[in-house]
Amino acid sequence: MPVWLIWLIGAGLLAVAEIFTLDLVLLMFAGAGLVTAGVALSGGPVLVQLITFVIVSIGLLFVVRPIAARHLHNRTPDQIDGAQVFIGRLGVVTERVDENSGRIKIEGDEWSAVTQTSVEQFDIGARVRVMDIRGATAVVSGDIV
Repeated sequence: MPVWLIWLIGAGLLAVAEIFTLDLVLLMFAGAGLVTAGVALSGGPVLVQLITFVIVSIGLLFVVRPIAARHLHNRTPDQIDGAQVFIGRLGVVTERVDENSGRIKIEGDEWSAVTQTSVEQFDIGARVRVMDIRGATAVVSGDIV
């Protein structure tokens, strides 16, 4: 088996293993493995391949990984996805909302809703703010600021 293919297979296995860890370390080693596979394919000796792997790994770990991790973990409100995007938005009550049940419309989407506290109740047409999302239910409050 050619050496470049071993590096390529190793890089692929590291990339797959990254799926289970999600900390971007194994992905950096996989990237170094890909670069090293290119060195091996171009006929570089084993010592050059090992040095390449170490240097590229260190570079990716200490330069690329912090930048990638920052982009993954420091999300702006525009990058929030899923139902969490509705937190803080205003909705209009379409079916009376109390602590147990109700319905609201948020930007054209109909949601089941409950109030934040047991003393709050909102009738049809009231404007409410989404304070949290629990599963498929919006937790709302009448404190519109």
